[in-house]
Amino acid sequence: MTEFRKVFIDTSPIIYYLENNAQYRDKIKGFLEECLKGHVQLVTSTITVEEYLVFPYTIGKAELIDNFKRFLAYLNIETINIDCDIAEQAAKLRGKYRHFKAMDSLQLASAMASECELFLTNDKQLRQEEEIPCMTMDAL
Repeated sequence: MTEFRKVFIDTSPIIYYLENNAQYRDKIKGFLEECLKGHVQLVTSTITVEEYLVFPYTIGKAELIDNFKRFLAYLNIETINIDCDIAEQAAKLRGKYRHFKAMDSLQLASAMASECELFLTNDKQLRQEEEIPCMTMDAL
C-alpha cells in the first residue's frame, strides 16, 4: 500500500465501509487505516456523492447523510468535480471499452485527471482499463 501516494475510491468501497458490510468491512477498514498511516491522499468524485446520497434521501435518513459528510471530512477525501475535460476522457474510455457505463467512465476519468495511482472499486470489469491500475475489494 505504501507504494501509492494517491488513491481514487469508487462508490462501492465507501458504501461497504459506511454500511458496515460483513463481507468487506475488515478489508476496507484496514485499507483506509493503511492510507491514513501512510499519508496516502484519498480522492473520489462528485459522482460518488450523488450515488451514495440517493439511498439516504430516499429513506429520509439525515444521519446517514451527515455520516457520509463526516467520513469525507475526517479522511480528508478530495472530491473532484466533473468538468468538460473529464467528460471527454470518459467518452474516450467508453469508445474504447464499449461496455463501460457512463458513471464508471466518469469515475475513471476523474481518477486519471487527478493523477491517482490506484482505482479502488468492486467492479471487476474496470480492471480492463490500462492507464490506471484498478483493484477490487476481493484483492485487498
